[in-house]
Amino acid sequence: MGIGRHIAHSFAHERAKLALVDIASLDKVSIELREMGVEALALNADVGVEEQVEDVVSRVISQYGAIDVWVNNAGIVPHFSWGLPRWPRISEMGKDYWDRVLGTNLGGTFLCTKHVLRHMEANRSGHIINLHGGGGVGSTATAYAVSKDAIRTFTRFAAGEVKDSNVCVVAIAPGGAIATENAPDEARARMPGPESLENAFVLAAQVSMELSGETLQLRNGELVVLPW
Repeated sequence: MGIGRHIAHSFAHERAKLALVDIASLDKVSIELREMGVEALALNADVGVEEQVEDVVSRVISQYGAIDVWVNNAGIVPHFSWGLPRWPRISEMGKDYWDRVLGTNLGGTFLCTKHVLRHMEANRSGHIINLHGGGGVGSTATAYAVSKDAIRTFTRFAAGEVKDSNVCVVAIAPGGAIATENAPDEARARMPGPESLENAFVLAAQVSMELSGETLQLRNGELVVLPW
């Protein structure tokens, strides 16, 4: 759902063969993609569990023979997902809350990148696109903001490790908070939806190695590099 569903649709418009990964049901988006006439492999997995990530990558390669583009989008916004009235302050935050946010948002990006890189480096080809995350999420959104800022740094260092393998690693910054289907009504009334990202991820899948390690943002239909 949300940004992931939008990304899948944007690549489907380009007639890509897709693999969808989510911890929740993929039935709805799978039907939508089939109606668009594209091939879509649907796999349930928790990106925070390494064995499941490794199995997903293996199954995608078995199905399609290669992975050309990998998008690390999985993330949780707990106060939306868990029905909490607000983000907890650090002094009131349980470690399980911190671990789940960091484990999914940052840990999932690490694990998926780790296992897909082994394939891409061997083929000396591929693009990995990470979601840096929106701003404007509130002054107490500490765990979420830390996970998303860390993804930007992770992107930079991952790109440096594989710069000689012709694997391009970039991050996409939405430019602000995005309200997905599970956000409260008041959030969806004041925030843009995933459609505001247009074809940013498709464009990111085509950038040259010169941009590897950078964080990109869509402006007036083009990707621009954000300064550090």
